Amino acid sequence: QVQLVESGGGLVQAGGSLRLSCAASGRTFSTYDMAWFRQAPGKEREFVGAIRWSSGTLKYADSVKGRFTISRDNAKNTVYLQMNSLEPEDTAVYYCAADQVSNWVFRTRWDLYEYWGQGTQVTVSS
Repeated sequence: QVQLVESGGGLVQAGGSLRLSCAASGRTFSTYDMAWFRQAPGKEREFVGAIRWSSGTLKYADSVKGRFTISRDNAKNTVYLQMNSLEPEDTAVYYCAADQVSNWVFRTRWDLYEYWGQGTQVTVSS
């Protein structure tokens, strides 16, 4: 059974950095896309970015491009979300998601991902 466990959230001041981790288990993820989503109170879950495990191909939402970086560690079966220059608008619960690659286009809709972590809170103070 696929299990995704996020960690690394917390409280940080605007302009600061955090690194989130998503430890994946229960499957060989070489044929998977791994994505990060976030959900702020009262808002819909939104796509942050994704990485294709096999190739390392990346996609980011425009709102985080240039500030956030996704990477993976094959040996640890872990995906990371490095967040720099954080803004109060980045405050949200951050989720890791996974699903089998379906085609060359990254899915950005949250309902198209089958597996989810429990989420980790990121709070950016002004």
